[in-house]
Amino acid sequence: MTAQKVQGAQAEPSEELLYQALDRIISGHKGKAGALILVLHKAQTLFGYLPREAQRRIADGMGIPLSEVAGVVTFYSFFTMVPKGRHNIKVCLGTSCYVRGGQRLIGELQKKLSIDVGETTEDRRFSLEVVRCIGACGLSPAMTVGEDVFGRVKNTKLGEILEKYQ
Repeated sequence: MTAQKVQGAQAEPSEELLYQALDRIISGHKGKAGALILVLHKAQTLFGYLPREAQRRIADGMGIPLSEVAGVVTFYSFFTMVPKGRHNIKVCLGTSCYVRGGQRLIGELQKKLSIDVGETTEDRRFSLEVVRCIGACGLSPAMTVGEDVFGRVKNTKLGEILEKYQ
C-alpha cells in the first residue's frame, strides 16, 4: 500500500485500506509454520509500527493467541508499538562516534526537531534514536536517516541533511 498523490502532497492511506491490506497479508501466510514474524514485519512496514488493533487482527486471522503475538512484538527490538516518523534518524554512540561528538549531534537534533530520543515529531516526519554501532567507525561521528548513512557529521551540517527529507 503506498500513499496516493493529492495535489502535489502525499495523502496517507485510510485506516480501512491499511487493514484491508493487512487482511490480505494474513490470508497469504495463514497456516504456514513460522510465518508470524514475517507477517509482523509486513504489518509494521504497512503501518509504520504495530498498533494493538493490528496485533489483535493478526492473532485472530492466524488463529493464534494475542499473547503469542504480543510476546514476539515485545521480545524483538526491531518491532515497535510506538509510531515512528517517515524518516528514522539513528545517531551512533559507539565508542568512536561518542568520542568524536555523537552526543553533541543528538543534542542539536533534539533542538532542531523539538523531540527527545525515542520520540517522533508531531508531523511524523522524523523519529530520533540512539544506536550503539552502525558499522561506520572510520566515519565517526556517524548517523543514518532511513537507509542513508552520513559520516563525519558536524552540527553545522545537520540542517542541510534534514532539509533533504522535508
